[in-house]
Amino acid sequence: MLPRRPAIGLTELGFGAAQGGNLYRATTDEEFVAAVDTAWAAGVRYFDTAPHYGLGLSERRLGSALRHRPRDEYVVSTKVGRLLVPSPQNAHLRDSEGFDVAASHRRVWDFSRDGVRRSIEASLARTGLDRIDIAYLHDPDDHWEQAATEAVPALVELRDQGVVGAIGAGMNQSAMLARFVRETDVDVMMCAGRYTLLEQGAAADLLPLAQSRGVGVVIAGVYNSGLLSRDHPPADALYNYQQAPPELIERARRIAEVCDAHGVTLPQAALAFVRRHPAVVSTVVGVRNGTQMTETVRRSATVVPDELWRSLAATGLLASAG
Repeated sequence: MLPRRPAIGLTELGFGAAQGGNLYRATTDEEFVAAVDTAWAAGVRYFDTAPHYGLGLSERRLGSALRHRPRDEYVVSTKVGRLLVPSPQNAHLRDSEGFDVAASHRRVWDFSRDGVRRSIEASLARTGLDRIDIAYLHDPDDHWEQAATEAVPALVELRDQGVVGAIGAGMNQSAMLARFVRETDVDVMMCAGRYTLLEQGAAADLLPLAQSRGVGVVIAGVYNSGLLSRDHPPADALYNYQQAPPELIERARRIAEVCDAHGVTLPQAALAFVRRHPAVVSTVVGVRNGTQMTETVRRSATVVPDELWRSLAATGLLASAG
């Protein structure tokens, strides 16, 4: 018998709030609020954030932007594993991990029971929410033992207490996510970048296992950090947050050519592809302002012909047409 899973009502399209933490460059409060308002008007009701995003800025902004909305009408996920510790001596510096914010705090890895509870308490304070709908372990790649034996049981306790609604892990790999599904009591997993139109590693381990266990999978990083985000990938495109290798740029360009032949753009196909797998319950896309959100909604609504997948498979650009 499958373990009981809490009901998690996620919209097909989710709002990624990393840009609300000033990822790569500053985002104004007005831009972020416009992005949330546009998402809400389009029917998006799933919002994802983390303490890591802008040293708490994303959580604060998201909580503020949602505060006047009916609480039972939206789902918020955040993450545990990085505690934010005050670092006033560095407040004159900028954050060194990709966010344009003052380095007034530093991140400390902590997947202990106490660390998890402190992290959730701090997230509740920053967001102003009464509960966290989904709590993910954030990038526990180098912390399997503590994450599995201390963090997951701590999250289970909080789930039983109603402080969090569902639990899981969010990572840029699929193998360890599959291990969490296999060995721990999780409800939903977030897989970033490992199931996309460019690469489908998660199709071999995480997705079939999650489907068989009744665990939902949220796909993030659908554009592979930017490589699939434009109709025609430029030479300076990013992949995994770094400069994309030439061979991957060439592969993305070939995929884009096939998409063009079928009347859809590369980003439209990228969004449509991940939703085809039955284990996928939502796709989270990071947005910075209302204009980006409007474009994301437009891309997401595009009907992509099945013939595209067959053409990509026939040319060796997709493992299977599905």
